Amino acid sequence: MNENEEIPKALVVGGSIAGISCAHTLIKAGWNVQILEKSTTPPTGSSTGAGLGLDPLSQSLIQSWLSDPHRLLQSTLSLTVDQNHATTDGETKGRRILTRDENFNFRAALWADLHGLLYNELPSEIFLWGHQFLSFSKSEDKASMKITARVLQTDEIIEIVADLLVGADGCLSSVLQTFLPNFKLRYSGYCAWRGVLDFSENENSDTIVGIRKAYPELGKCLYFDLGSATHIVLYELPKKKLNWIWYINQPEPQLKGNSVTMRVQDEMVRKMHKQAEKVWVPEFTRVLKETKEPFINVIYDRNPLEQLVWDNVVLVGDAAHPTTPHGLRSTNMSILDAAVLGKCLEKWGPDNLQSALAEYQSVRLPVSSKQVLHSRYMGRLKQGLALPDREPFNPRVATPDNCLELQQKNIPFFNDVPQLIDATRKSI
Repeated sequence: MNENEEIPKALVVGGSIAGISCAHTLIKAGWNVQILEKSTTPPTGSSTGAGLGLDPLSQSLIQSWLSDPHRLLQSTLSLTVDQNHATTDGETKGRRILTRDENFNFRAALWADLHGLLYNELPSEIFLWGHQFLSFSKSEDKASMKITARVLQTDEIIEIVADLLVGADGCLSSVLQTFLPNFKLRYSGYCAWRGVLDFSENENSDTIVGIRKAYPELGKCLYFDLGSATHIVLYELPKKKLNWIWYINQPEPQLKGNSVTMRVQDEMVRKMHKQAEKVWVPEFTRVLKETKEPFINVIYDRNPLEQLVWDNVVLVGDAAHPTTPHGLRSTNMSILDAAVLGKCLEKWGPDNLQSALAEYQSVRLPVSSKQVLHSRYMGRLKQGLALPDREPFNPRVATPDNCLELQQKNIPFFNDVPQLIDATRKSI
């Protein structure tokens, strides 16, 4: 860029992992970045929240954004095995291995820890906390735009001028609603009870000794137990925590507010515990009972979009492609979106913004669309729901070939590295 040229400005709506990943890559590409986030303060690490799995490409990209790449390894645990079991109901709850992949090479992280790791590497002044995106208008030549936002603490309306608007505001994206107001989320047919058990102060308790005996490779294995029209996920997180998810088929619940999670009453939790006793091994049920503040996540995705770019507006992360969690894709897609967008902007320069955004869309749209649809298929498979052209999956009678469909590595583009960022990855 010529020294006399003005540095281009990007406004990112959303300060979650997708948004702060974009901040890293756009700053590296030479852009000024500001992040608009309606939460009033940065999230802090806690024992509640959600776990996630980072694939090898995401690990490499995150390390390239950190001043000390080893901090990612210090704040995550290795997941080298992807294993699926069949579980039987009744008095004797037996488990048998359906499929096992020992070359998984993911890492487990707590969402808040990963967010904090990325957030702390960014200049604090780029964040506008407690600001709600309202609308935007384009200049006559479409070269820039004016974004309006509400300061939640004072109700003041402010305006921000930017050359690029990045919608990283999640599956209920207000930016997307501007263009497609009737394009809704699609309910999957099931919800998930979720929780994180912090056992840092009682790691020798009967519950922890028992769960380690029942699941002896905790600390390196991503476990799936499949029952009758239900399944659970279990894996260990850093700092002596266990992440668990229990998927249950049910009609779509009525949500309150702008969220896909539900707070639960004590009576709902007690009923969940009783149901778990009927379905799962007692060691897992005890983990559920000792978890503080479990919550319900209503599982949605969306049919793939036909575009991710409108003039100077681009979508990333769950705003672009909300997906069910069965392929461990949501965070990984967000990180890769950010990396590709940054590389496209760097390659084409600010004078060729439309070419940069067109290339971003051409690289990411086919990949994310297929991954959303495959994650949807995997969810229906593991939940025993209707499948196209075949009977619902039954883990108790499934053939070995059928069981291979359960593996994470079957997702399209599982090991794909876009040419744009291949050089970046190899330099780490």
